[in-house]
Amino acid sequence: MTTTTRTRAPAARPPATRGASDTRYASVRLHSTKNDLPVATRSEAIGLLNQRLAECIDLATQCKQAHWNVKGPSFIALHKLFDEVHESVQEYADLIAERIVQLGGIAEGTVAVVGERSTLIDYPLGLSSGPEHAAALSDALAGFGRTARVGIDEMNDLKDAASADILTGIIRGIDEWLWFVEAHLEGAEGRS
Repeated sequence: MTTTTRTRAPAARPPATRGASDTRYASVRLHSTKNDLPVATRSEAIGLLNQRLAECIDLATQCKQAHWNVKGPSFIALHKLFDEVHESVQEYADLIAERIVQLGGIAEGTVAVVGERSTLIDYPLGLSSGPEHAAALSDALAGFGRTARVGIDEMNDLKDAASADILTGIIRGIDEWLWFVEAHLEGAEGRS
């Protein structure tokens, strides 16, 4: 007689929610620092910056998705452009993460956290043409730009000028990359 042992399948993870409302990964303590911003200010800034970090990392992965999958007559130009955008966005994520740690927080940048928190629209996976990827990436850049501008206002409300300045510098770069990517849409069907 053969005995069959059944094992229970692992419990399914609850569906990911997209947005800032998830506090599952929220930092619970601050590291000691002589930074003179009040603890409450630093704590709130850290939470808000971790939201921007998730969106920035999401944007970086969307840049790579476009870089890896673009095809068509403008392949080499777009392939290189999307890689350059990715490199800059990675630097922006690093600036945000380092500011979080400077404030005494923990930079929360794992794939799970990004998937739970990012409010950017999901990148469409079935794209291949240059104009399709340029349109999708310009949407992602514009979406991140909107959330980063909100972040600047939030940091100004908290009187955290340094964090606002970091986000302002990032916005300058995002706006420039958006311009470069959108330039590839000029004359594309349905765009002008």
